[in-house]
Amino acid sequence: MSGIPERAEVVVVGAGPVGLTVAASLVGRGHEVVVVDRLAAGANTSRACVIHPRTLEMLEQVGVAQRLTELGIHAERFDIRDGDRTLVPVRFDQLPTNYRYVLMLPQYLTEQVLLERLEELGGSVHRPYSAVGVTQTADGAEVTLDSGDTIKAQYVVAADGMNSKIRDLAGLGYDHKDALALNFTLVDVRVDSGLPTDQVLLYFSAPGMLVVAPLPDGSFRLVAEVEEAPEHPDLAYAQQLLDVRGPQSKRAAVTEVVWGSRFRIHERVADRYRDRRIVLAGDAAHTHSPAGGQGMNLGLRDAVALGDALSEALKNGDEKLLDEYATVSRAEAVRVVSFAHRLTRLATAPAGIRRIRNIGLHLLSHLPAFRRGLSKQLSAIHR
Repeated sequence: MSGIPERAEVVVVGAGPVGLTVAASLVGRGHEVVVVDRLAAGANTSRACVIHPRTLEMLEQVGVAQRLTELGIHAERFDIRDGDRTLVPVRFDQLPTNYRYVLMLPQYLTEQVLLERLEELGGSVHRPYSAVGVTQTADGAEVTLDSGDTIKAQYVVAADGMNSKIRDLAGLGYDHKDALALNFTLVDVRVDSGLPTDQVLLYFSAPGMLVVAPLPDGSFRLVAEVEEAPEHPDLAYAQQLLDVRGPQSKRAAVTEVVWGSRFRIHERVADRYRDRRIVLAGDAAHTHSPAGGQGMNLGLRDAVALGDALSEALKNGDEKLLDEYATVSRAEAVRVVSFAHRLTRLATAPAGIRRIRNIGLHLLSHLPAFRRGLSKQLSAIHR
């Protein structure tokens, strides 16, 4: 016996931040939810590390916002720099919200808080199980797992990532127009000094862009576009990135590489977010450049909105909010993907025009409307 329930109101496939948030939202409202995930344990690398103000506002509904803010760094500024010169200062401390900062917190801690909240509410995650099939009827759906178990439910949430099996089986696929052939390196490092611990920096240097973001354990996340990214960046590689692209007046000496990886950018939005009883959320629905730290945030906001919509459908049989979720959230994803694309193109401009780009940005930074607009776009606070 596997211990997997044969029936539930909702099956959530995927126990990353998005799946956990949908599940916690529903379990907190008294619904029967089964969560399955293919991993034997949650991911332990940092990956996404930014939670934006609007996301924190929405996570209040799940009861985790305060706990998250207690664990992370409150970065009130996001500066675009060229060496030691600030091109564009972006402030979050004037936003009309209780969260006047971006929260720097590694994804594994975000997942841990969400899992603890789900368990507090009486939910759990069944591991390791992969969903290998899904069928629909007029009043529900059935998910088949690689163990041979089947689960009947009224709705199925595909929160199983960019390569979502459920999305593809339901015919809600992407157009597969991957636009950006760019290579990125990601390195978490410790340094002796020379980097601010309370703000995010984006360096637009002549050799190329570099993001430097502080993490709660005292390390820093470095992200850079490079010609060829090593699979396992070492200390010398990270040091060169900082020396060539980062601060110039005071050297930040790397003392340790905590973790490193590489990735390429995919830009996709699912054709549709819903097919009858199957609904998409998170990376199963959209994936794009990490510029501005929008990916996980968009997924978490999907999850809270979807929890509301599914609860209404389950309690009252009213799918109006579910239809609205499918339409509105997809439109928001298209907007965010476009914003992230523009930021990425700006950050990775050809070497020959980088000096002109920086002059233009510095001139624009004198306009309060430009700075406010950028802070609202990044924070997702549009009011």
